Amino acid sequence: MFDEWRRRRAIQRIKLGDGRPLKRFRWWQPLSRSLFYLPADAGAGRPVEYAVDVNHMKSNENLDTEAHLYRDGRRFERARLPAVFPIEGGAIEVETSAFGLRRCHFVADDGTEQQLVPDPRSAEGRRARLDREHPLLSRWIGVISLVLIVVPLILGLPQTVESLSRFPPLAERFGVFESPIDASAWFNIALAVSATVGSTERALRLRYNRWLDTLAD
Repeated sequence: MFDEWRRRRAIQRIKLGDGRPLKRFRWWQPLSRSLFYLPADAGAGRPVEYAVDVNHMKSNENLDTEAHLYRDGRRFERARLPAVFPIEGGAIEVETSAFGLRRCHFVADDGTEQQLVPDPRSAEGRRARLDREHPLLSRWIGVISLVLIVVPLILGLPQTVESLSRFPPLAERFGVFESPIDASAWFNIALAVSATVGSTERALRLRYNRWLDTLAD
């Protein structure tokens, strides 16, 4: 959830939309576009459906990635990410990481949260369907994705410490740390690919850990 200062800053960045209709999700867009829906709920005072559309490969005139809010199928507002869109009964919060969306939730005025529903044709939607139809397989994939992140972090940490220890002021005071792992360039590339794959899979489920995924970034 956004703190109050970040929320105010995000709301100030909102710009009015142009009323264009929401484009259908295309088969070639799974890794470049995220599309989520918040169904209408008359009981909660929300008479129309909202949609959040994020094109990860497209930026505005300031080279910032934007989230576009659609109200009843028409572009209603847009804002640079991270974004907060106040609507009836609460606000929609959208935030990204280096690997996709890390947050796309409706936060009601009473503080309760609800994740928006991914378009079934999107990568997030396909991952959600796998979780519904094959929960055991889904859990194993989640475990593997975690391993793909943790192992590179553990193996890469000594090399990072060695690089930092070579900084002259640190080297003069503490000496140079010799990493026990003498990894080749190809090995380090493999570690980076592993962490990227694991973090991308987690992003498809909107899973984000402040320490784990930040280090993977």
